[in-house]
Amino acid sequence: MENQMILQMLNDLLVDIPCEFAAIAIQIPKGSDVKWKHAAGNLNDKYKRITLRYGKGIAGRVISTGTPIHLDRFPDNIIGRDLEYPIMLAEKLISAYAVPIILNGSAKGVLLVGRRVKKPFQLHEQKAVRDYTSKLEKVVFSHD
Repeated sequence: MENQMILQMLNDLLVDIPCEFAAIAIQIPKGSDVKWKHAAGNLNDKYKRITLRYGKGIAGRVISTGTPIHLDRFPDNIIGRDLEYPIMLAEKLISAYAVPIILNGSAKGVLLVGRRVKKPFQLHEQKAVRDYTSKLEKVVFSHD
């Protein structure tokens, strides 16, 4: 039931923003690795096999800093190598916006939206994504 609610919220996000991809990554409770858990609009299931170290990749950086990341025109304008952004490569994303999902005052997850075209996320779209995280926090961490 919980997974269906999360997928429905991600599918709603695809329409509301609009974007082609939306996903949630969660920091694994035992340890500090981060895994992509849920996705909508995905091209394949590669996201399920991506595990990142704390502070690495988009999800790891968002969780470690607690701040959003906006990527535009990937792989141009990135810090590091494109291989350090496996979700961007797996889903062929060009633009992405990722925000922290907060649990008990600290970032424990990430909501990422992405586009496969060169179209940056505007300020009102970024706000809409941040607004979604407050709804998702209640569902994603409801059983923890």
